[in-house]
Formats: sequence, C-alpha cells, structure tokens
Amino acid sequence: MEKLIMQPLLLIRKIGKADIVKVFSLTAISTLVRMLTGLISVKVVASIIGPLGVALLGQLNNFSSMVLTLSSGGINNGITKYIAEYKEDNDKMTTFLSTALRITIICSLFTGLLIILFNSFLSRVIMLSPDYNYVFVIFGFTILFYALNMMLVSIINGLKEFRKYVKISIAGSIIGLFFTLVFVFTLGLPGALISAVTFQSVLFFVTLWMVRKLPWFNWSFFREKLNIEVSKKYSRYTLMTIVTAATLPVSQILLRGYVISYISPIEAGWWEAMNRISGMYLMVITSSFSVYYLPRLSELSNNVELRHEIFKAYKVIIPMLIIGFTLIYVLRFFIIRVLFTPEFFPMEKLFIWQLLGDFFKILSWLLAFLMVAKSMTKAFVSTEIIFALTFVGMGFLFMHWNAVIGITQAYFINSVFYLLYMIFLFRKLLINKIFY
Repeated sequence: MEKLIMQPLLLIRKIGKADIVKVFSLTAISTLVRMLTGLISVKVVASIIGPLGVALLGQLNNFSSMVLTLSSGGINNGITKYIAEYKEDNDKMTTFLSTALRITIICSLFTGLLIILFNSFLSRVIMLSPDYNYVFVIFGFTILFYALNMMLVSIINGLKEFRKYVKISIAGSIIGLFFTLVFVFTLGLPGALISAVTFQSVLFFVTLWMVRKLPWFNWSFFREKLNIEVSKKYSRYTLMTIVTAATLPVSQILLRGYVISYISPIEAGWWEAMNRISGMYLMVITSSFSVYYLPRLSELSNNVELRHEIFKAYKVIIPMLIIGFTLIYVLRFFIIRVLFTPEFFPMEKLFIWQLLGDFFKILSWLLAFLMVAKSMTKAFVSTEIIFALTFVGMGFLFMHWNAVIGITQAYFINSVFYLLYMIFLFRKLLINKIFY
C-alpha cells in the first residue's frame, strides 16, 4: 500500500523537477497577468465595438502580426538561437548582436516607409474600407520601436534570463492594458485600432529601462559593422519567420473576409472572438516554449538528448492539455458570458473543434520547433505553405456546408494532418536513428 502511494508522489516530484516545468512555474505569474489583462481588454473592447468591430480588429491584428515580423527582418528566433549557442564567447556574441541591430533598423525603417506610402491601399484591402488610412500612417511611424523591443527580448531569451523576461512580460501586459483602455474609452473603434498597432512599440521604452544595467547592454557589444556571413545565417531564420508570420494571418484574413462579405459580419466576429480565447490559453504554452524549449533544442546536438527532451516535454504537456481543455469546454458558456456580451453566445458551437485543433497543433509544435532549432529551412517553409493552403482550401469548402463552424472543423483536420507529417518527418530521430 505504501508503495502504491509513494510511486505517484515520486512521479509528481520527478516531473516537478523538470526544467520545462520550472519554466512553466516561473512564467506562471506573468502568464496569469497577461491572461487577466487580456480578459479585461477583450471584455471592454467587445462591449464597446461589438462583433463587427471585433472582426475588423481581427483583420488589423492579422496584418500587423505579419508586418511586425518583417520589421525585425524575421531574425528574432535566430538571435535567440545564436546567443544561446555563443553566450560564452563575447567576440562571437558581439558579431551576432551588432549584425542583428543593423538588420533590425534597416528592415523596420523600410517597412515603416512602405506602410506610410501605401496607407490608403492598405485601408481598402485589409479593413475593406478607405476610412482607416490614418491607422496605417501611425503604424508606420512607430514600428521601429517594436522591432528594437523584440530584438532586446530575443537577446534576453537566448541568455536564459528568465526572471528578467518575466518582469518585462508583466510590465508589458499592464501597460498594454492601460494603453488599450484609454484609447478605447476615449475614441471607441478608432481607439481600439490605433492601440492595436502602437502599444507594442511603447513597450520598447519599458524593456530599455529594465535591461539598462545588464552586462551585455553596452555599445561595445553592438559596435561592429554588418557581417555578411552572420547575415546569411540570420537569413535562414528570416525566411522561416516570414513564412510563419504570413501563412496563418493571410489564411485568416482570406477566410474572415469571405465570412464578412458572404455569410455574416456577426459570425466573423464570433470566429474572431474564438481566436481571441484560443490565443489567451495558447499563451501559457507558447510563452514557455519560447523561453525554454527553443534555446534548449538549440543547445543540444546529441540525438539521444534531443529525443529525451522531446518525450519529456510530451509527458508534461499532454496531461496539462487534456485537463485544461476539458475545463475550458465545460465552462464555455461561463467564459463567453464573462468575456463578451449576449451577442456572442452562438459562438459556443465553435469551441469543440477549436480546442481539438489546438490540442493537435500544440503536439505538432513540439516537433516543429526542431526545424527552427536545427535550421531546417526548406522543410519548414514547405510545410508552412502547404498546410496553410490546405487550411484555406478546407476552410472555404467546409464553410459551404457548415458556415463559420466549418472553419474550425477545417482547422482541426488540418492540425491532425500536420502532426502526422511531423511524426513522419522526424521518424528517424523518434525511433532512435541518426538525426538528419
């Protein structure tokens, strides 16, 4: 009897000592703060601008996520990888940091200029109206600060300064909430749109203040000229990151635009609200993946250690997902009531398919991160494009049968196929053969 009691306790203790669990624990407070501020923001924004406003905000958020990635040159994952790899070598760190800074400044200034020049065109194409060009002008002028902020955060991530990362995340969440509420209460929908494209740039000054005393935050680490060889190494991540940043948002813009134009703007708002909820709980997983998993995989070159790290992550993640997603589904009506307004109650039909899709997508991420950590550019780019196309294709097809619910059904099926392909792609590693 004593053995039966002790074995589960020992298992819990063993899991609790795992590094990934420690990171989950460390980021738990920041994740909770981000979720609470996100809940308040979603509730206020949905109450003031309604389902149609939420749908338009979703269009802008999808576009801004793509452009923000372009503004940093798509090198942030590369910064994390190479800083984690060379953190003990100051000379190499200086070369990588100096080149990263110059790429970031060049790309952000160029991207911002294009947004300003094509503001009217972007308003018509993205927002389906010529009335929002001012949002893009403001976006273009502030995008440099966002890019610099993400560069600093990526450096912190690569150096595994988890506590500093958490503090910056908490400060950013609180300031972001305050920023959003002020603009929404004073300007309504225009305020929501302006805050969506500017609040992340404001966070640069918060991050700058919090890293000012760290050893690496010194011009001596950023003084070198742009290094061509290092730029080529970063370019692998540029392609991967840009493809990632483009595929899902473009897919959502196309599908949401179809729903707004041919089905119902209200239903488009329901789907965007479902994406908002999904984004909040996925934040718990993705935060820890970014802080722990990518730097960890980048460090490992031994196949046995890589396989051990992957399976250890699965043992931790799967039980958490099953428990968490079950609770979310059971409490779905309560969640809608708390976060939104009665207009959003019909969206409860989207929960089951979205949760199932997110479950398989997260499981696939544990393997897909290997492509980033090991610079498997061709495999990464091809899979992102192929599965984005299949998602859009199935989304349009399923919408003809089941309206907006069809999009979430297509997302679920696409996520299952993506996981199966990841297992096939890394089969040699998973069955104890040579990693390629």
